[in-house]
Amino acid sequence: MEMMQSLTEPVAQERVKQMNPVVLAFVGDAVYTLYVRRELALSHGAHTGALNKMASDKVSAHGQSAALEAILPRLTEEEGEIYRRGRNAKKPTKSKNASVGEYVRSTGFEALLGYLYLTGNETRIRELFFPE
Repeated sequence: MEMMQSLTEPVAQERVKQMNPVVLAFVGDAVYTLYVRRELALSHGAHTGALNKMASDKVSAHGQSAALEAILPRLTEEEGEIYRRGRNAKKPTKSKNASVGEYVRSTGFEALLGYLYLTGNETRIRELFFPE
């Protein structure tokens, strides 16, 4: 049986660049949800129902699309390329609660986050997605 890698062990950048951008978005969605939930849990004394509502608002395609506007001007050329690959990728599903524009932008957002996470760039994740 193969040993599972650590959740924080970086993956080679070239390997991650070759991944399907929808797969990067799959990872980025989970990472963003975890970061948002962690921040909410540490900063609010609300019950889980209220925390879940706040988290859902932030991690929705609408919330991610809005957050994207703040980070787009700060992306490096390489990060912009990863974002565009995710945004332009053919997706297997359609969003029920977001416009097509919001959905494609949120997929790019998630792909970028998945890329940064898999390559071990937590400092850049915090700079872009969770500035102080």
